[in-house]
Amino acid sequence: MQSVATALTRLGDLAATPPVSALAQAFAAAGHELALVGGPVRDAFLDRAINDLDFTTDATPDQILEIVKPISDAQWDIGRAFGTIGARVAGETVEITTYRADSYDGQTRKPEVVFGLSLEDDLLRRDFTVNALALRLPGLTLVDPANGIDDLLAGVLRTPISPEVSFGDDPLRMMRAARFTAQLGFRLDLDTAVAMEAMADSIRNISAERVCEELSKLLRSDSPHVGLELLVESGLFDRVLPEIPALRLEVDEHHHHKDVYQHTLTVLDQAIGYEKSRGGFDGPDLIVRLAALLHDIGKPATRKLEPGGVVSFYHHDLVGSKLAKKRLRALRFDNDTIAAVSKLIELHLRFFGYSEGAWTDSAVRRYVRDAGDQLERLHILTRADVTTRNRRKADRLGFAYDDLEQRIRELAEQEEMAAVRPDLDGEQIMAVLGVRPGREVGDAYRYLLEQRLDDGPLGEEEATRRLQVWWAGRGE
Repeated sequence: MQSVATALTRLGDLAATPPVSALAQAFAAAGHELALVGGPVRDAFLDRAINDLDFTTDATPDQILEIVKPISDAQWDIGRAFGTIGARVAGETVEITTYRADSYDGQTRKPEVVFGLSLEDDLLRRDFTVNALALRLPGLTLVDPANGIDDLLAGVLRTPISPEVSFGDDPLRMMRAARFTAQLGFRLDLDTAVAMEAMADSIRNISAERVCEELSKLLRSDSPHVGLELLVESGLFDRVLPEIPALRLEVDEHHHHKDVYQHTLTVLDQAIGYEKSRGGFDGPDLIVRLAALLHDIGKPATRKLEPGGVVSFYHHDLVGSKLAKKRLRALRFDNDTIAAVSKLIELHLRFFGYSEGAWTDSAVRRYVRDAGDQLERLHILTRADVTTRNRRKADRLGFAYDDLEQRIRELAEQEEMAAVRPDLDGEQIMAVLGVRPGREVGDAYRYLLEQRLDDGPLGEEEATRRLQVWWAGRGE
């Protein structure tokens, strides 16, 4: 947390930058108010990077466009219905929104857009006091009608008005509360926490697309653990992702097993650690994090109490993959993300046979082939799934996976495994067999692919010989 004086100095420096200065002068010349608002002001006090430039004004969307056109090289009005105009000013993307006073009616999933009359009223309709801060421009006056500075200093997340009214206006704010506890490390105000639990069912009034976006933002944060726990404890996940609270399995007095819910959160923490340490990603990887969060959701449905106090979860990988696909579709995740996450869940147990006995080169090739373009993510998920407190067992599994990755690298160098294909392509297969395109060609291709995976590169001559023998023996 920066001191108030230091933060104001930082905001003054920001106000002097070309995009902010140009906007401040343009709006003042047009006789309209302008203020830097929300995240940029908050982050100046928290000594966090300022990435987004958000402004609010008394000007209408049409007036905003008229003001920014002469000082920008691009404008877009995709948010015009909600009072927002975007522009690129001095090389920076900015968003300017008309003062708002809208709210939800508690039934539909979209707000009734109503423009407000003052900056103070606009700030009081925002989600949390720490985001209800503004810097008037060009005069550099800090506006804080909800005592957000005090909450920043105390590390408290609180709504500017009654949480029942605030969450009633937009129930998605309850999920945002979870994200901000994770991102900012703040604790939730007691009244706000109580309201979240009491009003959890109203999250059903929010569209799946908005829930998906908010969940994705939480998962992309540096440490989403605390936010996810809040979503479970408040009951919000019972409504939007019930597979996670379902992991809190009751422990039978005669049958003991690992706490699947806490194991899942630990796997997510460890996956984020591997994601960062191994590199290879431009930023937080949503697919890795979703797969870690959902990898064991098949366990409740497959839990079986065996004789002798043993608990089994046979085929929870396959069941979990199907459940994840269904849930992610309901939340409107894109098809590529759904396919990648479900594949990772399906494959996340495959490695654990490796440490029990030596895999053949064929088995290693199949591991790579089945993972496809998700291989690096599978490496991360599999390593993160080791949460045992038994140091010897953890080391044994870690060394085994080191060995598997080394073998993958060696085979890749020898065989170009990233693009494993049969030694004959479709055209060659048709020429050898004297057939036209059809099912037989596909069957022959798959036969040669299995031969390739079993024995490595065969060469065209040997592949042709094996294909002819296979073709001749098909009717036997």
